[in-house]
Amino acid sequence: MSKQDNVFKSLVNSFGLPRLLIAGFLLLLFCIAPIGHISITQSISDVLMRFGQNAVLVLAMVPMIHSGCGLNFGLPLGIIAGLLGGTLAIELNVVGAASFFVAIIFSVLFAIVFGYVYGILLNRIKGSEMMIATYVGYAAVAFMCMMWLLLPYKHPQMVWGYAGRGLRTTISTEGFYYHVLSDFLSFKIFGITIPTGSILFFAFLALCIWAFLHTKSGTAMTAVGSNPVFARACGINVNKIRTLSVIMSTALGAIGILVYQQSFGFIQLYMGPFYMALPAVSAILIGGASVNKASIANVVIGTLLFQGIVTMTPSVMNSIIHTDMSEVIRIVVSNGMILYALTRKSEATL
Repeated sequence: MSKQDNVFKSLVNSFGLPRLLIAGFLLLLFCIAPIGHISITQSISDVLMRFGQNAVLVLAMVPMIHSGCGLNFGLPLGIIAGLLGGTLAIELNVVGAASFFVAIIFSVLFAIVFGYVYGILLNRIKGSEMMIATYVGYAAVAFMCMMWLLLPYKHPQMVWGYAGRGLRTTISTEGFYYHVLSDFLSFKIFGITIPTGSILFFAFLALCIWAFLHTKSGTAMTAVGSNPVFARACGINVNKIRTLSVIMSTALGAIGILVYQQSFGFIQLYMGPFYMALPAVSAILIGGASVNKASIANVVIGTLLFQGIVTMTPSVMNSIIHTDMSEVIRIVVSNGMILYALTRKSEATL
């Protein structure tokens, strides 16, 4: 085998064959796009916008993976905490950037409580965390479908008009924290819109997680995930560390849905959070993570690849077949990538 072949094989192994194939397919879509009269600059802008919109939700996977709790299929629990925070900020009629930060404070407080209870539950069913987490997420969404109707909200922009109580299915964030991050320091370069605020906010949270994982508690968390028996022998309280990771993951999920809402423009209640864990799980797996190992690079690469494919495929296919099937194609592609991500076994070393 020649030296060039060894170098190529080393690059493939470090980047990961699955990621290489998906990146190649995404590049192919960008090459085909001009044939269908699709603007490359607008497409890149859309991908960057969706990256900033979803990256924090994907980042929420990292703490639980590091502690050995696996992929956080119970992410809807954190999302519900974020929804409570967002709706409370509107109920208090706080506007502008202050509304967003008030929503974060409320969301994190709810997430700490939910995450603590969630962590105690996961400590009791070690080895089956991902399966139980799925049921926890679905049960929480179903329970909140009743609570959204019963909680005593009064703000006229949120409650049903004919009854004066019970929250609507979708609530606009316009006038409150709509695009508070997306428009912050936003600029255009070569026709591409850069959502600077969203990217900087994600970078700040990612830096916080990276710094935490290099502290004494973070090292203990990684040790618990790698070998809980050895960690216990070293005097580490395994259950406490696992609970901490669940609280962190739940809090990041709560903050992540607020970032999503300010970009999307609406708060989606009732069944809105039901399927939101699957794209986040898929993105970090496509990024090269496994059920017991994840890094910030996995989050960044996975989110870009997943959102790039989901954004580009419907528009390119519509331009080729000249039929408006964007929603059908989006569902097929996104669910196909989810299925692929959940069944892949290889991981990258990057």
